[in-house]
Amino acid sequence: MDAAEFFGRHLDRNPILGIFRNLDPPATVRMCERAWASGIELIEVPVQTADAYPSLRAALDAARANGKSVGAGTVTTAEQLAAVSELGVAFTVAPGLHPEVAAESLRLGLPHLPGVATSTEIAAALARGFTWLKAFPAAQLGADWIKAQLAPFPGVSFVATGGIDASNAAAFLAAGCRGVALGSALNDPDALERLRKVTNY
Repeated sequence: MDAAEFFGRHLDRNPILGIFRNLDPPATVRMCERAWASGIELIEVPVQTADAYPSLRAALDAARANGKSVGAGTVTTAEQLAAVSELGVAFTVAPGLHPEVAAESLRLGLPHLPGVATSTEIAAALARGFTWLKAFPAAQLGADWIKAQLAPFPGVSFVATGGIDASNAAAFLAAGCRGVALGSALNDPDALERLRKVTNY
């Protein structure tokens, strides 16, 4: 599926992308189930190290059983992309714009969310056909950065990632982000309730 169609379909229904990093397989599945129960549709399990793959496999098994979508994050090489694609991930995410990953994801037809932090990177991503982009590190860039970049790049859909929680998610959405990515904040039931209010889902 086209990346823009995939991310738009899911994040327009619920703008939160859950990121569950450095958790063992049972804890990863528990967090996935909690997120799904709260209405979150997309889950990312980063695979920056080989020991993260068992957690990704467990999340994928749970996703298949529940009709949900799980992707792999921190995919920075074509080899990683091939490995997670074989496991059956629904999408991939990267911290930056990695040319070989971007090219291979297009070849495979696997939705990919590359990271950007500058106007030059946004332009390069658009030139490759990517309109959904991960604004990273979002807390350091700030919500005003989103507004500033949407002026020259109105066709970009940003997912704010890095340092996002219930205290600042609304500001990034108000600035024009189509999604926000959260990790540890989703472990707090009170934070989940605050997120429901500020994201209107």
